[in-house]
Amino acid sequence: MGEDTDTTRTLNHSFLRDHNYVTEADIISTVEFNHTGELLATGDKGGRVVIFQREPESHEPEFDYLKSLEIEEKINKIRWLPQQNAAHFLLSTNDKTVKLWKVSERDKRPEGYNLKDEEGRMKNLSTVTSLQVPVLKPMDLMVEVSPRRVFANAHTYHVNSISVNSDHETYMSADDLRINLWHLGITNRSFNIVDIKPVNMEDLTEVITAAEFHPHHCNLLVYSSSKGTLRLCDMREAALCDKHSKLFEEPEDPSNRSFFSEIISSVSDVKFSHSGRYLLTRDYLTAKVWDLNMENKPLEIYQVHEYLRSKLCSLYENDCIFDKFECVWNGSDSVIMTGAYNNFFRMFDRNTNRDVTLEASRESSKPRAVLKPRRVCQGGKRRKDDISVDSLDFTKKILHTAWHPTENIIAIAATNNLYIFQDKLNQEMHG
Repeated sequence: MGEDTDTTRTLNHSFLRDHNYVTEADIISTVEFNHTGELLATGDKGGRVVIFQREPESHEPEFDYLKSLEIEEKINKIRWLPQQNAAHFLLSTNDKTVKLWKVSERDKRPEGYNLKDEEGRMKNLSTVTSLQVPVLKPMDLMVEVSPRRVFANAHTYHVNSISVNSDHETYMSADDLRINLWHLGITNRSFNIVDIKPVNMEDLTEVITAAEFHPHHCNLLVYSSSKGTLRLCDMREAALCDKHSKLFEEPEDPSNRSFFSEIISSVSDVKFSHSGRYLLTRDYLTAKVWDLNMENKPLEIYQVHEYLRSKLCSLYENDCIFDKFECVWNGSDSVIMTGAYNNFFRMFDRNTNRDVTLEASRESSKPRAVLKPRRVCQGGKRRKDDISVDSLDFTKKILHTAWHPTENIIAIAATNNLYIFQDKLNQEMHG
């Protein structure tokens, strides 16, 4: 991403299937680093979670396939739990059911049981005449993934978000109209903390699009809506958070009003900054940074692909206008990243106001390759490498991205391919 960029190869998410064409099931639907950045999980529309592990002592972002597990239906979100012992735990959700998975590694096996034989069968106790001390013997590394808990039957509508609380004991799951609070140890009971369902569904005017807990304050959560609003809720104030503590909303500019205004103002993603002071949101054309202390307008607005404003009619006709792009912060909250069409993704440096458009493609995924900034033009003068708005491929879209928690390593999901890039960010943004 700039003059001094390291990139790794592309990791083809479909390597478990024997075909060269892309099916709907192979499309990656979520990507998430764990808290240390050593593990990376992806989920797809076919219901598979694939976990990659970073090579030890690797200065390059070398992630190798670790384990794959099958879940029915599209994986909407994956969230890792903070690691508390040698095992890793992650939550995954499809449209209706959240599952807790344990990922553990074994490179030793016990031998010399007193009451079992080598195959694990119970011995006849009358044949046991002496006792021995079992020993651990080295074995080939084995990664085991096991479902630990299933949190089901709590959502009538499709789950769009899960978020682990900073108390490490609870998490929430959000669908179009409700948000439920769960204890990680209790599967048969959850508490409904937000319910925006009207008595008469004909009166429905908005839906919940995303929800997240504050990174440090376990009582605070935020959820976004299809009307472009953000609501900050404080669970200390009431058990049911239907009355928000703060409403973040930007007044509409009457001069920009059009048939598409409401659709493109719908917030597709919301993320707290690592510091907990800011909120990052994404709507169809822009990314916005909000200060928790300023509700009436965003602190910063970034134009992701303003050149599409003139194309909204055709984007409505081909349903692209309903695409839900996600957004992420880098580890220091100084740069934000979000996706676009034509396999482009955008980065905005908040300190310098510099931005860059980059492309995730097989050509750019060779080791040590340099990602060249791309430019889209709307008629008029065209530079040599510029791409015309009319030649953008709207079937190639970067909806899901992830940023390593401490390093400049990013993961980009492009259809059925996962690209991992490492970047000297300062040189890319300033050089």
